[in-house]
Amino acid sequence: MKPNNLFRRLAGNLPGVLLWLAVLPPAALGQANYATPYTFTTIAGKVGTSGSTDGTNSTARFNAPIGVAVDTNGNLYLPEVTNNTIRTVKPVGTSWVVTTVAGLAGHPGSADGTNSAARFNFTSGLYYGCGPAVDSAGNVYVPDAGNNTIRKITPDGTNWVVTTLAGQAGVAGSADGTGSAARFDSPQGVAVDSAGNLYVTEYNNCTIRKGMPASSVPPPMLQPPSLSAGLFGFGITGLPGLAVNIESSTNLSSWVVNGTYILNGGTNYYFVSPNPSLGAQFYRAHVR
Repeated sequence: MKPNNLFRRLAGNLPGVLLWLAVLPPAALGQANYATPYTFTTIAGKVGTSGSTDGTNSTARFNAPIGVAVDTNGNLYLPEVTNNTIRTVKPVGTSWVVTTVAGLAGHPGSADGTNSAARFNFTSGLYYGCGPAVDSAGNVYVPDAGNNTIRKITPDGTNWVVTTLAGQAGVAGSADGTGSAARFDSPQGVAVDSAGNLYVTEYNNCTIRKGMPASSVPPPMLQPPSLSAGLFGFGITGLPGLAVNIESSTNLSSWVVNGTYILNGGTNYYFVSPNPSLGAQFYRAHVR
């Protein structure tokens, strides 16, 4: 671009005012120059026509699809806000075949189940949370914003089994915990890493949450014991929401449960009153 073309003088009806318009190339504004252009094509659905019909290419119908995940075979998984369903879009030759794998169009809910017996509620007020993820085994994870839960859709032969991984339907909150003890408030998106850990974004809580498979949850750790006012006390450090039995023994072979506690996160302190008539007493914490 020639220097004398960078600025253009504008003549107007404002007396005593001289206006200049700068005409800059995209690079000067930090815009992409599209050195590697993408060509977009419509592979399924029909512009301006909503619905819930399964089918191939343009014969399929969608109603407010939002978010998409791709598995290692190139299959697409997408939730639909208005239909409250999970759809797959699979390449077959040069065509794309759309199938509803879970949920029933027009029937929101929170029920776990197989295929159309499952229910979703992807609408949370004005917020729509449906950003899905798929792991290497083909399991699909979706944030169910209207239910404030995290759902898992597992392939089982030709069926798809829907379960609730975390949260409680209809109960919003921010509590960390395991399974239904955890609380969410309008979860919007989810990602899964190679270790199976989930990462969830929450609109209303303004937080990022991490969910770990039970097999990778670190066990609680006992802290050094102490004696205070005749009470024997010790601390337990572990993830919030873990249920821990406090057990005692006089011979290290037979154990008796003294109580069950739910960890609050950080270090939790517990005190017991030893019985001198029993002689030596041992205590341990056992995850339920």
